[in-house]
Amino acid sequence: MKQAATGALVGLAVGDAMGFPTEFNDMAQIEAKCGPWRTMPLPLSSGRAYVTDDTQMTLALGEGLVEAMAGGRALTAGSMEPPVRARFVEWYTSPDNNRAPGMTCLRACEALSLGGRWQEASDIGSKGCGANMRVAPLGLVPGLDRRQLSGAAQLQSALTHGHPTALAASDLTAYAVRLLADGVGTAALLPALRDHARESRDAYRADWLGDLADRAHDQDRAAFTARGWDECLAVIDRLAAALRTADPEADPCLATGAGWIAEEAFATGLFCFLLLHDDPPAVVRRAAYSSGDSDSVAALAGAFAGAHHGAAAWPGEWVRDIEYRDRLLALGAAWDA
Repeated sequence: MKQAATGALVGLAVGDAMGFPTEFNDMAQIEAKCGPWRTMPLPLSSGRAYVTDDTQMTLALGEGLVEAMAGGRALTAGSMEPPVRARFVEWYTSPDNNRAPGMTCLRACEALSLGGRWQEASDIGSKGCGANMRVAPLGLVPGLDRRQLSGAAQLQSALTHGHPTALAASDLTAYAVRLLADGVGTAALLPALRDHARESRDAYRADWLGDLADRAHDQDRAAFTARGWDECLAVIDRLAAALRTADPEADPCLATGAGWIAEEAFATGLFCFLLLHDDPPAVVRRAAYSSGDSDSVAALAGAFAGAHHGAAAWPGEWVRDIEYRDRLLALGAAWDA
C-alpha cells in the first residue's frame, strides 16, 4: 500500500527539520555547516530531528480536520472553522511555540484567541508562506471533492493570511498534494495545476470565505480573486521555464524565488520535487540547501515527494528520529486506512 498521507506528512516534517538549521544562511554558510548538499544529514540534537512551526501548524490543521469530520460529518466552513481555530490558538499559546514563527501567524492567532469573527483576525495584506507551508493535510483527506478541497484550503489560509495570493497558493499546494497522492505523473502535474488556476480565477469562494474580500481595496470580489490567481499563474510559468534549463547543483531559490512569500514557496518547493522526483531524500536535501526560506521550501518539497512515493520514500532512521513522530504517523494512518 502506498500510504501517501504518511509519506507526505513525514516528508514535510523531514524537509522542515533539514531546513531548520539552514534558514537565514547564504550558500557559503550552508556549505561550511553541512558539507556537500547530496550527503547532507538529517540534523540531530540529543537523538531528535527538531522541526519548526511549519510542522507544528501542519499538525494543528490536520488534527483540527479530523475533529471537524468526526462521526462522518461533511467538511464545510461551519464544521471546519471552530476546531481548526481552536488548534491554531492552542499552538499560539503552547510553550513549544518557540521556533521563530512568522509574525502574521502570531498576530492572527492572538486575534483568533480573543473571539469574534475570524475575518477580523485575518491579515488581508499578508501573503507570507505561513499558510501554504501547513496546507498539505487537506490534499490527503479522503473523500473531498475539488470544491471542498479548494474552499477548505483557502479558508485555512484566510484564518491568518488573507491576501488573495496566499489563498490561491494554498489552494494550488493542496491540489498538487492531492494529484500526486492520487497517482498523477510528474509530466502531467504542471498542466493540471495551470488548468486549475485558470478555472479558479473568477470564482470567489463566499461559501468558505464569507465577506473577507470586502475588507480589501479591490473593485469587487472577482477582482480580489483574480489578483491572487494571476500571481500564481505567473509563478507557474516561471517554474515551467526554470525546469527547461534546471541545474541541480545551483541554489533553487535562483530559479523560482526565495520562498518567503506564498507563491514562491509553492513554486520553489515544487521545483525541487520535479527536478529530483525519483530521489526523495535528494529532494529535501536540495530544498533545504537553499538561500531562502529553507525550512518552508523543504517542507513543501518533502510533502510533494512523500505524496508521490508514499511512506517508503523515507529512510527508516529518519522516520524514527523525527520530532512529533507519533502524531505524524497517527494522522497519516487515519487517512491511509
